[in-house]
Amino acid sequence: MMGIMGDVLFVVWRESVEALLVIGILYAWLRRQPEAGQGLRYLWLGVGLGLGAAVLLGTMVLKAASLLDGDSGEIFQIAMVLFASALIVQMVCWMRRHGRTLKAELEQGMQRNLASHNWWGMVAVIVIAIAREGSETVIFLYGLGVQQQGGGLLSFVFSALVGLGLAFATFALLQAGTRALSWRTFFRFSEAMLLLLAAALLTTGVEKLVSLGWLPGLVDPLWDSSWLLDDSTTTGGLVAALTGYRAHPALTMLIAYVAYWGVVSWLLRAPAPSGKGTSQVAAARG
Repeated sequence: MMGIMGDVLFVVWRESVEALLVIGILYAWLRRQPEAGQGLRYLWLGVGLGLGAAVLLGTMVLKAASLLDGDSGEIFQIAMVLFASALIVQMVCWMRRHGRTLKAELEQGMQRNLASHNWWGMVAVIVIAIAREGSETVIFLYGLGVQQQGGGLLSFVFSALVGLGLAFATFALLQAGTRALSWRTFFRFSEAMLLLLAAALLTTGVEKLVSLGWLPGLVDPLWDSSWLLDDSTTTGGLVAALTGYRAHPALTMLIAYVAYWGVVSWLLRAPAPSGKGTSQVAAARG
């Protein structure tokens, strides 16, 4: 339970800081334009619409889950858990490749719309940027909710609110440029935690497939390490939620886990595109 709540807090914190980074870049750019007043009104409109789109997606996901039962419901939950895992990996790889040019890409899109006085085109850029972060958060949280397997809604919401509050505090520290916390440090730490979380979600998905008999366990259990760390205890559950650890894993789960880290290592070694974009630190500070 505590492990899942920690994951919820972390996901909301990380995604909210990234969304604030995008808003901060656009806000700083618009303030330098001759039509700053009008531009900022469209900025906040875009932010509101982006958040609304994320809420709509969340409502649709929950509605779809409530309409499905039996095998259909199980398939939907497993698919969402595995999709959330894949989406986390995709997001980390995307930020690795585009983080340095994020500011330039956002500002170029805004500049094109400003030159043609296309304020609604500018709103669309903002909505897409914010809705992307919000929709990722919705999918991640749903995947974590499936891991929790019912109950604890109040704790779930409380953890999300704490994560949001921490995101604002973290963004303020990052903007201040303190030595203790830099954008580079933030992204490196959060990337590692996100990849561990994606591994945990993958493990949950494969575990469900094995338990339902939709995947063979091959050797089940492969070992029993509960004497060292029992994943049913508070400490073991926290480690399991953060890393995908299991005290009684099936061989299929181990194969999936090893394959996951092999694929992730290969993806992260792929060369990032060259460019003259600014770093995330410069991007955030405008």
